[in-house]
Amino acid sequence: MFGKLFGRGAERRAADPHALPVPRRQKNGWYTLRALGDARVLALVEAADASDWEAVKAALAPFDLGRDHQVLSELADVDGIQDWIGRAVEEDKEHRATALLISGTRHISWGWEARTTARAANVTQDQWRVFHERLRIAEEQLLEAAEARPEWVTPWRRLLTSGRGMSLGPAVNETRLDAALGRDPLDLETHLEWVSQLQPRWGGEPGQALAFARDALARAPQGHRLGCVIAMAHIEDWVESDQEDCLETSDIQAELREAADHSILHPAYAWRPGWQHDFNMFAMALSLAGERHTVRRVFRTLDGAYTKWPWTYFAEPEKQFARHHRRA
Repeated sequence: MFGKLFGRGAERRAADPHALPVPRRQKNGWYTLRALGDARVLALVEAADASDWEAVKAALAPFDLGRDHQVLSELADVDGIQDWIGRAVEEDKEHRATALLISGTRHISWGWEARTTARAANVTQDQWRVFHERLRIAEEQLLEAAEARPEWVTPWRRLLTSGRGMSLGPAVNETRLDAALGRDPLDLETHLEWVSQLQPRWGGEPGQALAFARDALARAPQGHRLGCVIAMAHIEDWVESDQEDCLETSDIQAELREAADHSILHPAYAWRPGWQHDFNMFAMALSLAGERHTVRRVFRTLDGAYTKWPWTYFAEPEKQFARHHRRA
């Protein structure tokens, strides 16, 4: 069974009518995934980049933006969307909630662009001011979107991000976590957001995030992508640690292998646009742990598809992906 997973990435592309052609590969055989590897997502991104609200709405037809975090993230990364999406919020009453969701999510990304990834002590007062201005707009818009569409989970996950950035405190953020999980108890992106929230750099205690991740995996059915929360919890532990080899233990290797087998490598795993992001999380975690067997299956399935997250925790993410890809 496991041998059949080798090369699954190429097989998936061949069988998927919406799969984008693989762009020119880098010297070591890898390439950066674009638009979740899906032609429909690419059409959506291109419509947003062209400031064409009508085309954006048409391209959204195959997706549920109130639950599909990855498609929403692709929109939020479109530079310049903040310059025109406000008009859609004001003028398109029928689709106001969707426009609010997109605008609010973009303002969070735009806010972090102003803040940069520098340590807090190195962020200027002007950067902090712009950061908080944009997050305040995001908060207002996302709360309105959540009120208009109470079944949506994506606004609450994004409100966790803005709440952390604005230091709104545990009571507010725990309420938002409950709101998100009340709508989807197995939502991976919400769990990943909370794993970040529980890190010591955001006020958590050592071990809290991993305990939360293990509890989540215990509730996840076989083949569910929620298993990625284990990979991300270990990556976050590595980020917090002063020891480069802190994950290189037999226990951590075994836990990551079991989580991968339970989720992304299980026959019941649901292949969807952006599945490569799930595999990249495990590829990085298994590589950091020095695991030598399951990591090969993960990289073979990826077939060279690189996603920036979570490799951006490295100073040179592309080089690190290429190095571990080559080793595997």
